[in-house]
Amino acid sequence: MKIAILGGDGFVGWPTSLHLSDQGHEVHIIDNLSRRWIDAELGVQSLTPMDSIQERTRIWKQETGNTIRFHLIDIARDYEVFKAWLAENRPDAIIHFAEQRAAPYSMKSDQHKNYTVNNNVNATHHLLNAMVELDLDAHLVHLGTMGVYGYSSVGAAIPEGYLSVDVETLNGSKAAQEILYPANPGSIYHMTKCLDQLLFQFYAKNDGLKVTDLHQGIVWGTHTEQTLRHKQLINRFDYDGDYGTVLNRFLIQAAIGYPLTVHGTGGQTRAFIHIQDSVRCIELALKNPPKKGDRVKVFNQMTETHRVRDLAELISRLTGSKVAYLPNPRKEAAENDLVVENKQFLELGLNPITLEEGLLSEVVDVAKNFAYRVDRSRVPAVSAWTKEIADEIERDPEHPRLKSVS
Repeated sequence: MKIAILGGDGFVGWPTSLHLSDQGHEVHIIDNLSRRWIDAELGVQSLTPMDSIQERTRIWKQETGNTIRFHLIDIARDYEVFKAWLAENRPDAIIHFAEQRAAPYSMKSDQHKNYTVNNNVNATHHLLNAMVELDLDAHLVHLGTMGVYGYSSVGAAIPEGYLSVDVETLNGSKAAQEILYPANPGSIYHMTKCLDQLLFQFYAKNDGLKVTDLHQGIVWGTHTEQTLRHKQLINRFDYDGDYGTVLNRFLIQAAIGYPLTVHGTGGQTRAFIHIQDSVRCIELALKNPPKKGDRVKVFNQMTETHRVRDLAELISRLTGSKVAYLPNPRKEAAENDLVVENKQFLELGLNPITLEEGLLSEVVDVAKNFAYRVDRSRVPAVSAWTKEIADEIERDPEHPRLKSVS
């Protein structure tokens, strides 16, 4: 297939681009490189050194003979440019990663909230709008988030996208319906993903677009089979308080002798998936598209759930690191359970990678190799969800509360 990967320079987009190119697909990356500009804004860099996208694709061509083409387009702003590209190239499938992906970044300030909404919602709507205008019969695969469901405990497994309900009618009887699982976003970022769901639902119903929405858990790990082929193909690794995901942050903290920072009680339960499984799931979704006129196909793209404090204890046992409990910058329940259905990918043949010490050690080794690139002042999570919470956040990475356990 000819596949357009929007946001293909990013954390999941890059290994996905390599994975699909390796299978013989014609891959086009469309990206505005905004994630690299955000690095500059925050004064932080990927733990792993990243070459330019042009150099990365050159190395991939050198190593495999496969060409990945890069197109510098801001799809949230340059609608006509993007539509013209789609009209000329008419891809068979479009994978949509082109959204600001960090919940803490989306909550930093009013400017960051505005940017996240404008970028994410416009990018999604521009894509859907252009597909309709061009009569483009492509399969759209979108990377969403488990966060659309929220993290409340309801005593039942979260289904894959749709909830069966009985509605009481005017005559007192029951009418069965299937509805989108009630959205319960925990940040501005998650809220934009909830809006994405509604946009997909409308365009699938109104215009017959073929859409798959992947509600993904927290991604951990660094390597995929393809990124290991050359040191310049390595994926980015975020460790800072805005973009670093919780498990990867624990691993880098362990590598540099920094306490593992658990916020609140650590009773938050999260869904996880390894980066290699993430790209495999996208491949499986591409191979199993909905039919024109079908409702949006929703997968829960996760393989296991863990409490944050349990992860910290696991890494502590593995590395000898101490654990520090700090005030939580997020407005969320102190404790929650999370039971998630993920039958569809398992039925399609996914053999998931689970948290094992060997793989964790691999990530620790990566962290140790590049520990000299760490700016300790960027490790704390300091983006607060409300002004009241902001007064409680610990911003000093060398605070006695941290130093005392190190």
